[in-house]
Amino acid sequence: MNSFGQIFRLTTFGESHGEAVGGVVDGMPAGIDIDVDFIQQELHRRRPGQSKITTSRQEADQVEILSGVFEGKSTGCPIGFIVRNTNQHSQDYENMRCLFRPSHADYTYYEKYGIRDHRGGGRTSARITISRCVGGALAKLVLRQKGISIQAYTSQVGDIALDKDYKLYDLDKTETNAVRCPDAEKAAQMEELITQVKAEGDTIGGVITCVIKGCPAGLGEPEFGKLHAELGQAMLSINAVKGFEYGEGFDCVTKRGSELNDVFIPASDDTSHLSPLTPHLSTATNHSGGIQGGISNGQDIYFRVAFKPVATILTEQDTVDLEGNPTKFTARGRHDPCVLPRAVPVVEAMAAMVILDNLLLIFASKGCNL
Repeated sequence: MNSFGQIFRLTTFGESHGEAVGGVVDGMPAGIDIDVDFIQQELHRRRPGQSKITTSRQEADQVEILSGVFEGKSTGCPIGFIVRNTNQHSQDYENMRCLFRPSHADYTYYEKYGIRDHRGGGRTSARITISRCVGGALAKLVLRQKGISIQAYTSQVGDIALDKDYKLYDLDKTETNAVRCPDAEKAAQMEELITQVKAEGDTIGGVITCVIKGCPAGLGEPEFGKLHAELGQAMLSINAVKGFEYGEGFDCVTKRGSELNDVFIPASDDTSHLSPLTPHLSTATNHSGGIQGGISNGQDIYFRVAFKPVATILTEQDTVDLEGNPTKFTARGRHDPCVLPRAVPVVEAMAAMVILDNLLLIFASKGCNL
């Protein structure tokens, strides 16, 4: 299961401490302007060593496009790409060769395959999300031509959380701080907490919120291909993700239908294009999160993704070795005290691939090109 998507399909390869990570994107529409600088910028947003609250591993994460692009445009052929690993410290993981780290994939991977790469988690490492960011950047290049934008941001770290509706924040300010939070005051508090946790050799989790604007009505299927289910699958496939909710999510269980129903109203001029068959309709509220019956309704799609604290902590822990003997170990190496700042572009990337894939499915069913 190294591939994701149906028509727009990403297949990834590589390990954390291998020669490189990379992938192949199939189903990219032909004739799309390929902005390599934009793709590289998306990787810079994910790369390690970008601030004092992320891992100190220094990687340029320079992408090399190997195929599928001619004179700056996609040709419709598979787009192959590679990002070489240049700053591995494999010796930092030598004390983990014969033991299982708590809450990591070491044990489960070993039980499944009978072999594992102990260096940085191998295939299970979050470094593999590089390929997702490249695939997502390519998807974004298509979506922005259709007027669809995707913005994610850190909305909670530990117990420090934004308490307003996403529409009350200027999401363009997300990239103005290391935490990637659009509220400067909350961002400073979050950064202080992450710095404190890092100094203690510990880690902290949080929540990323994502907003998709400009998505037309009609994406998704009413049964097994529900749009929110595909978004959930995409998000839950990201390392360290423990939860997904869209719209009102779990908060809706305390409310009544009369409070939660999204009443239909006449559409405004700036939203009428989002409903191809009924451009005169909109909704007064958006408790549904832009998806009803598994199908997009033309309103903003918004969801939240919960990330657990990173399992690698720099304090002594109890564990067992490969023979089941109790032992102790202390992790070494360069690790994130909080994954959220670097996970924001990964969430956007996965969302972009889901939306584009569903958009292409509509055009394919009609027998026409994007």
